[in-house]
Amino acid sequence: MTRFALKKFDRYVLEEILPYLLSGLAVVILLLLLASLQSVIAPLLAKGAAPVLVLRLVALQLPEAVARGLPIALLFAAMLGLSRLSSDAELKAAQSGGVSGARLFWPVLALSLGVALVSFTVAETLVPRAKVQALQVQRDIVLDNPRVLGLGEGGSQAGVVLKDALGRAISVARVESGGRLTGLRIVTLRSGQSAREVITARSGQLRGSLLVLEEGVRVTYQDTRPVTVVRFQTGTLPVQDLQASLSAQDELLPIYEPLPTLIANVRAMQAQGVRSPRDFTALQRKFAEPLAAVTMGFFAVALSIYSLRSGVNIGLVWVLMLTFAYYATWSVFRVLGETGAVSAVLAAWTPTALYLIAGLGLLTVAARR
Repeated sequence: MTRFALKKFDRYVLEEILPYLLSGLAVVILLLLLASLQSVIAPLLAKGAAPVLVLRLVALQLPEAVARGLPIALLFAAMLGLSRLSSDAELKAAQSGGVSGARLFWPVLALSLGVALVSFTVAETLVPRAKVQALQVQRDIVLDNPRVLGLGEGGSQAGVVLKDALGRAISVARVESGGRLTGLRIVTLRSGQSAREVITARSGQLRGSLLVLEEGVRVTYQDTRPVTVVRFQTGTLPVQDLQASLSAQDELLPIYEPLPTLIANVRAMQAQGVRSPRDFTALQRKFAEPLAAVTMGFFAVALSIYSLRSGVNIGLVWVLMLTFAYYATWSVFRVLGETGAVSAVLAAWTPTALYLIAGLGLLTVAARR
């Protein structure tokens, strides 16, 4: 077969897979947004959160949905597209025309590498920024309507902790009308997680990048001993990128940190002998999850070759089950890794390796037929 004919075949395979990839990605994003709708968005709207702020919060979930959903969508698309080509005997016709089954690897793996690169790029550029902005939007939601967290008049919530980019944790007992904060406790931590400075104030008001405090005490520490104690009637404290969490799952997890920052943190922990499975697993996941697209493309082609030679057609139900299998194994091993039950390498790479091993097994069986 001529080189031109082979390129035309590659194009034809990609044209078969790409529509399924886009539709699969849309479905994955929709499912993730529906999960968010049930757990976060609907409760916020029910408690009176501003719809515009909630809509911004939804939009900021999209980058992570794209980064996480692309490899899964590729697996779905490649299996479904190649299954259709096989069931319609188009692959057999191509084989009769001199195209080997191995030729299928070229267009699919090229697409898989592209998907892996896009997934990695989105996860490293858009996702960290979106997560920080989402926490800032949640701060605006809380300050706009304290009843969202039960911090308004007569609220029963114990309080909320705001965090800023300067390493401060700002505990607020109540948010009154007009955004006035009462019962403030501001703790600045040093690198060893011991308090360097603690400020308590009866009330405060956020004005741009300044927190104006009233009737408070500022205590500085050396090690664990107080060094200075200063009382004040009014004072201002600069804050940067102030964020609020609506639940325990909203904190900025290590997986959302830019790769250079995460590598530096992991190296510092290793140098100090600190064991942090969540950080170590996050570093491995940074590479394993995008590269899962490559092993999924390999598995889809191997499955297609096996189906072609065995005469077994893979229907939609099997495609959906095999797609869900990745998400299930990824979820289980992620939790095992973050809790330290298995090593970070095993937790991050096992879901990816399973598809590689399964693909090699299918090719071995197909070669004997």
